Amino acid sequence: MPSSVDETAALLSRENYVAERSLATSLYLALKLGRPLFLEGEAGVGKTEVAKTLARVLQRSLLRLQCYEGLEIASAAYEWNYARQMLEIRLAEVAGGGLEREQLAADLFDRRFLIERPLLQALSGDSAAPPVLLIDELDRTDEPFEAYLLEVLAEWQLSIPEFGTVRAEAPPIVILTSNRTREIHDALKRRCFYHWIDYPSAARELQILELKAPDAPGLLRAQVSQFVQRLRELDLFKRPGVAESLDWCAALTQLDADRLDSEMVNDTLGVLLKYQDDITRVRGAEADRLITEVQTAT
Repeated sequence: MPSSVDETAALLSRENYVAERSLATSLYLALKLGRPLFLEGEAGVGKTEVAKTLARVLQRSLLRLQCYEGLEIASAAYEWNYARQMLEIRLAEVAGGGLEREQLAADLFDRRFLIERPLLQALSGDSAAPPVLLIDELDRTDEPFEAYLLEVLAEWQLSIPEFGTVRAEAPPIVILTSNRTREIHDALKRRCFYHWIDYPSAARELQILELKAPDAPGLLRAQVSQFVQRLRELDLFKRPGVAESLDWCAALTQLDADRLDSEMVNDTLGVLLKYQDDITRVRGAEADRLITEVQTAT
């Protein structure tokens, strides 16, 4: 575990994650005090990558729970292996009446019939090196699932009616993310440390491009960074995140571009922007204006 904020930032940087000091501070405190870290921000700003990077630098296993509307306990926490339970019943019938009904029922809800999903896996993990549990895009689920998480995040335990309570010998490292398509309940936020990840500054975005796209020409990286920064100032339905900047830089490099020009930008806007209305808004005169500003700045 890192022993300071500076060491936390250095560990992230070693895995090519450029973190602001405020994020490194939040992450260090969450690790030091054993609290979940709740990350909010627009899509594509690097929230999920925090958990992935942390798992790599700490050499821990990563358990990812991808949230979606209608997520059920059977997919998130556990379910019983009904097919194996039925087989056990058949075997007991073939063997004769050696087992009492109560004993057979107890045997059917033994740990060996329990299928562990990410939440239960995280609580059952190695106590010497607890895993990193990523609960990704929590805002896609509904409020009942949030309520279910309260026991896990507050007590590091999970209650299974037929079996009992499973408690973690050592709490997992928990990272929760949200794109803020809806508000997360205060009861859940209260159990976490909170950090908002914003779009990066021009200097930090250029640093990210230098680390993640080393094969791209230096001038192209600088112009991509400047163009995307200016693009985010426009009234768009979905502003591009860092993920889109990296994809665009990689695409332009594949097309042997060494700088931005009008034709190349207009032809590749679909890599950078994900809505046709945004592409129509930018394509043509607006793209030419941004390119002129970028060329002047670089």
